[in-house]
Amino acid sequence: MIERIKALLLGGGENQPPGNGNEGEDDARVAAAALLVEAACMDGAVDDSERGTVKRLLGEKFGLEAEAATEIMETATRAVAESHQLHAFTRVINDRYSHEERIGIIEMLWEVAYADGQLHDYESNLVRRVSGLIHVPDRESGDARKRVLARIGDAASATS
Repeated sequence: MIERIKALLLGGGENQPPGNGNEGEDDARVAAAALLVEAACMDGAVDDSERGTVKRLLGEKFGLEAEAATEIMETATRAVAESHQLHAFTRVINDRYSHEERIGIIEMLWEVAYADGQLHDYESNLVRRVSGLIHVPDRESGDARKRVLARIGDAASATS
């Protein structure tokens, strides 16, 4: 899978041999996961709460079992390490997801950014950049952020 993702991100995906028939779906999942991993890395340290949030979000968004979510997260982590640009990932997101689904990706990014209990400037900057690259207006990104904060607040009060 990683070779296919690298080819896709580097522009050679159309010449890849056919696989299981889910390549486009896998590519989109890994691209979304890569953005989530990037958000988790932005403050310089990825802690267990951020890793757990990425895995949980992948499982919820794509209906994956824990093992499959972990595999996609690991593939995404390798893809992020090999690519130092957001454009490759956001291009896949733009090609494969509807506007509503892209808003969902932004909401997921906000949730990862807040997973460790604090929002770092680099994390919020990343979400703003990704929002622009995947054509989600600031207002809709802000609404997504408010929904995440409401959920986090509700979850925090439920555990208190």
